[in-house]
Amino acid sequence: MIKRIASVFTLIITTMTFSMLAQAGHHGMKKDVVDVAVENGSFTTLVTAVKAAGLVDTLKGDGPFTVFAPTDEAFEKLPEGTVEMLLMPENKDKLIAVLTYHVVAGKVMAADVVNIDSATTVQGGMLAVSSSGETVMINNAKVVAADVKASNGVIHVVDTVLLPK
Repeated sequence: MIKRIASVFTLIITTMTFSMLAQAGHHGMKKDVVDVAVENGSFTTLVTAVKAAGLVDTLKGDGPFTVFAPTDEAFEKLPEGTVEMLLMPENKDKLIAVLTYHVVAGKVMAADVVNIDSATTVQGGMLAVSSSGETVMINNAKVVAADVKASNGVIHVVDTVLLPK
């Protein structure tokens, strides 16, 4: 248990620079999860998808939200044509399902991982949560940066797009 806690804290420390950059805002207030993603620059595909799905206003809401945010590189791992197919207007429901599968209601910080083995997504599916050493996994996605704070929740950056079953 102590080893798992130490691993989580190591992950937190390695992401402090990312977190500090993401917490810019007016009068000490942090940006919401959408603004943090937009300003980071590593989530252009995710931001495009959120806009196409009509979820911007939702994710700018009060929350709190925990967002497992796939990087542009994570989207590039999908089979060719998948992103383009999801962005088509006729596939909006599928896109919403994929995106809401990356969101958990509430604020789940990295330190909470040691106490959970699953989480229910806004989409209604379940995410498997596991940790081993310094590695935290959400289903088959590795958390590469944790606890990026926003005014309405927290972002954990993942290296793989999570797909609902």
